[in-house]
Amino acid sequence: MEHDGVRATAIEREAFLSMSDRTRDISADDVCILVPTLNEAATIGDVIDGFREQGYSNVVVVDGDSDDGTRSIASDHGAEVFTQTGDGKGQAVREALEYVTVPYVLMVDGDGTYDPADADRMLEPLSRGYDHVIGNRFANMDDDAMAALNGFGNRLINRSFRLIHGAEYEDILSGYRAFTTDSFERLSLDADGFTIETELAVECVKHGIDTAVVPISYRARPEASETNLNPLRDGGTIVLTLYSLAKTNNPLFYFGSFGAASIVSGGVVATYVLWEWIQYGIGHEILALVSAAAVLLGVQLVMFGVLSDMLVTLHREQRRRLEQITRDERGRDD
Repeated sequence: MEHDGVRATAIEREAFLSMSDRTRDISADDVCILVPTLNEAATIGDVIDGFREQGYSNVVVVDGDSDDGTRSIASDHGAEVFTQTGDGKGQAVREALEYVTVPYVLMVDGDGTYDPADADRMLEPLSRGYDHVIGNRFANMDDDAMAALNGFGNRLINRSFRLIHGAEYEDILSGYRAFTTDSFERLSLDADGFTIETELAVECVKHGIDTAVVPISYRARPEASETNLNPLRDGGTIVLTLYSLAKTNNPLFYFGSFGAASIVSGGVVATYVLWEWIQYGIGHEILALVSAAAVLLGVQLVMFGVLSDMLVTLHREQRRRLEQITRDERGRDD
């Protein structure tokens, strides 16, 4: 299903009919352009000017204590600037949201890779009732915008997300996001670094946040601008984050994978013990006990995963009912 250039995900399709009458009027004054930065002096001025040219004058730059003049350049170009008290992009976003007083946020990196002209396209789904929007960089990416290793890692992470968390968001690592402040407050976020985008995607699935995926343009990073991302280190951290967050979002996968590994390991040891006994008459009592313990542990982990998954499903249903009741009461009050 496509609507005004916005590609709907499977989750969107389920919610689309129920949201068809939930429209919002969004003006530029209702939107905060949030730009987390760290040493982006080469690009931050153009980024701010680009959004102001699109009619968005409320630009907030939250800076990670840059030493290259990023803050002064941002201030000179009309942005509201403050220095975060902690470290990392995730901490910067959480801290910045405490000061946002408008109902909508458009979050974008300050490296000049995202196009301010896509702002209206990013915000349009919010006007139709969605609460979170992800810009899909792969829809229109410059040939030299992403290194081959980064592209492979991004696609691997997206496939892992789909497998582990059961949603198709196409580009969960995109730094171009639009969301309502109300929906952001519903999320439990504690990531400090580049895993903030991953955690946002997982939390949207976990809390049933109505999420749209929008095709956007993605440009090559200007030569004068240096990336703060380490592909191998940060990529590994993101994969581990995806897996660890499954503990509360998809416990059957999380505990089931450990359980399956334990059962397989125990089975392999048991096969070896049986082979040695049949072929050579040699007994391995200790190994036999180890294999039995591994199989039993694996079965228990799988059972625990099944029970946990049932509890999580029940909790989600109860939460959705309460949220629907709250929305209905607000509608009657209005």
